[in-house]
Amino acid sequence: MKDGGPAFPTAEMGAGEHGRQFFGVSIRDYFAGLAMQGFVADHSNDMPNTLKGIAEWAYELADAMLKER
Repeated sequence: MKDGGPAFPTAEMGAGEHGRQFFGVSIRDYFAGLAMQGFVADHSNDMPNTLKGIAEWAYELADAMLKER
């Protein structure tokens, strides 16, 4: 699955552990985090009531946002 690439790209700084390069959080993770932040701020609507359910919902929303991009 595509994650949208890095949310805040930076210049390449060289190889990290195991020869991989690290660019930070993906756009998918960033979108999911924003969705969860909004839910925590006001969860008065009909939303999941477990941590796993909230996380799954946040990533479903992030995937829908990436599809629309």
